[in-house]
Amino acid sequence: MKFEKREILLIVGILCIMIGVMALPGMNLIYAILIAILLYFAMKVFVGRKKRQILRDVGQGICAVCGAKITENKCPKCDSDKQEKT
Repeated sequence: MKFEKREILLIVGILCIMIGVMALPGMNLIYAILIAILLYFAMKVFVGRKKRQILRDVGQGICAVCGAKITENKCPKCDSDKQEKT
């Protein structure tokens, strides 16, 4: 199982939160572990949805000249200006 750097950082962060939750009075180890597991999967879902939203918004990329969204391998602003000039 190969982990990326950000996943390792997420796991380390969640473990630190788990240790902090265990320091609360009346908090058992099992509750701290459950909270840590729920936080991990909640973050994975949040990041996955955010990635999907960015891919949908950006599409094939962004034009370096004007910043418009590239559709059909062409910039709608820059390529239309080039066609009008010729």
